[in-house]
Amino acid sequence: MIALIVTGGDCPPHEIIRALAKDASCVVAADSGFDVCLSSAIEPDIVVGDFDSIRYGSLARVPNDKILRYPEEKDYTDTELAIEAAMNRGAQKIVLAGGGSGRLDHLLAVRALFERENSIHEWHTAKESVFLVPARRSLHFSAPTTLIVSVFPLSQGARGMHSHGLRWPLDGLVWDCGHFGVSNKTMMPQVEIFSGQEPILVILPLGTKASILDD
Repeated sequence: MIALIVTGGDCPPHEIIRALAKDASCVVAADSGFDVCLSSAIEPDIVVGDFDSIRYGSLARVPNDKILRYPEEKDYTDTELAIEAAMNRGAQKIVLAGGGSGRLDHLLAVRALFERENSIHEWHTAKESVFLVPARRSLHFSAPTTLIVSVFPLSQGARGMHSHGLRWPLDGLVWDCGHFGVSNKTMMPQVEIFSGQEPILVILPLGTKASILDD
């Protein structure tokens, strides 16, 4: 089961959000993500947050049983609460749309969500998509034109990676936490990136169709 969480700030275009919602079994709006859903012609299944940045008039149209309201002073972000709500509904894959601009601490908080036991799996902002590639899995995507590709390890580092179709192959590289490969480029129409012994993050231009496969 795929859950799409829509949050405010630097969201993808409406057509991208609608496409993500079409593939999801559940759509959760995190606070001002509800306004994004409405402007994208999407009716979320759940609306979560303290609603400090939402238009209250629009919230009045939502049935009470679809609203999870929290106090402004709380221990978790609205995005974390949205993830919890999605997991409680049986979500096995979490896709996040939005949250790519504004405060740096919010950006770092979303990045940290990839490290959680119940991690997010994709993050789509206004210009880029971030994919979590689990250990010993491969990310496959098409590149009809030259695309910029960046690869980051998580806190465990990365080893055993390999790639096909990149200008600078990942084969044989060993990265500790803090190492990375930015601004690599695609050289072939079909690209594969194998994570190796640890999970990695791959950043691609928004709209790139990518899938995770067993090696």
